[in-house]
Amino acid sequence: MKSTKLAAALAVSGLLCSVAQTGAEDRDPFAKIGHFVVIYTENRSFDHIFGLFPGADGLNAAKAHFPQVDMKGAPLKTLPGSPRDKRIPAGLENRPFALEPYIGVDSQATDDPVHDFYVEQEQIDGGKMDRFVEASNAGGLVMGYYDASRLKQWKLAQEFVLADHFFHAAFGGSFINHFFLVCACAPLFPDAPANFIAKVDESGTRLVRAVDSPADPLQGPPRWAHSGRVTPDYYAYGTLLPQLQVGPKPSKASAELLPPQKMPTIGDRLTRKGVSWAWYAGGWADVQAGVREPGISGAGFLTHHAPFLYFENYGPGSPGRAEHLKDAAEFLAAADAGALPQVSFYKPIADRDGHSLYSTVGAGDDEISRIVERLRRSPNWSDMLIVVTADENGGYWDHVAPPAIDRFGPGVRVPTLVISPFARKGYVDHTVYDTTSILRTLERRYDLAPLGTRDASAADLRNALEP
Repeated sequence: MKSTKLAAALAVSGLLCSVAQTGAEDRDPFAKIGHFVVIYTENRSFDHIFGLFPGADGLNAAKAHFPQVDMKGAPLKTLPGSPRDKRIPAGLENRPFALEPYIGVDSQATDDPVHDFYVEQEQIDGGKMDRFVEASNAGGLVMGYYDASRLKQWKLAQEFVLADHFFHAAFGGSFINHFFLVCACAPLFPDAPANFIAKVDESGTRLVRAVDSPADPLQGPPRWAHSGRVTPDYYAYGTLLPQLQVGPKPSKASAELLPPQKMPTIGDRLTRKGVSWAWYAGGWADVQAGVREPGISGAGFLTHHAPFLYFENYGPGSPGRAEHLKDAAEFLAAADAGALPQVSFYKPIADRDGHSLYSTVGAGDDEISRIVERLRRSPNWSDMLIVVTADENGGYWDHVAPPAIDRFGPGVRVPTLVISPFARKGYVDHTVYDTTSILRTLERRYDLAPLGTRDASAADLRNALEP
């Protein structure tokens, strides 16, 4: 009799535990995730990489969006060549085209199309997606795409989740989109130098053209009166260096350096909650040792790809910098040892980040594969969720109009993978996400207050997981 009562009690206890666990998972669909990793690559649009992926909203669905137009809205007769990359010929049909006959995926870098806050808004053209050529410095190059079926990330997409409606958070380049990844905000630059302020038209969304700018993209790329780096109301969007010291040498006092930012970041929220985290960057150790100067170009560590360096809480000598800003080698060592923090951001060194001009699609693909393979061998893999996404589109065309949320974005789609033991298998996720969906996922998992309206309203990544 006692054994029967004990068995019954255990059964009830087990049922209650099961119900409690189910309830917890309903409230937090990420309850089983103990380690989050964000791999933040560079400058490619979705159609540029995954436009041919079966089941995705790609080039087969894009045929109604092919014609690119001139300044008057008339379809271009042909695509112009690329002014600075003579491998792209003039006279190609006005539609997306395969890049491989001209520029290989593995060993050849392309020119670097303009990817600017105001230029991207003009390219999107209210959702018509038809002014990417007209507003670019790279001519027809922006319509090029790769047959990426040979890439390693393609195979990861076949095995795990490819998110085909994931938009980069802010119009423009790497600088502002790295800020949105960590604070869902644009940096402020009060009293910015006058030469930093963009000259925009009455709409407030487009740059004013120079008087000698070509009237037709077939005659040459556009020229602007003044492109700038800061909006007329002092939001910084173009690449800037921080006033806060980066390497061992003190920063030179300059009115052109971005003042320390004081907005809350996801790092602040995680720290306050007692959640371990780190930003890992390729080349950071060399910069700290004085072996390499920090900068905004070249093949090493790039300052504008390390957003926490712009925030007061992570200034030189601060506990925040010492505890949370680390080198890529430390990331790999922690992964191998099963000692990753609960949240990791991984930024590849520049020549392996996939950026046009100083990196290649192939180099970026190799880096993604190398890191994911290492993570899958880690003792932490059993409860890990990896998000691989590009910071922005790099000026390349995409056919899907982004949702209109606020003045900052989002921009166009970027290639995004969700990789986890808990991820759906071989699944194309059509949920509308943007970069701040990563923040929303972390906020759900760790019960954090949103950083702003963008992450508060963003969809988290639950639809990428097995139900």
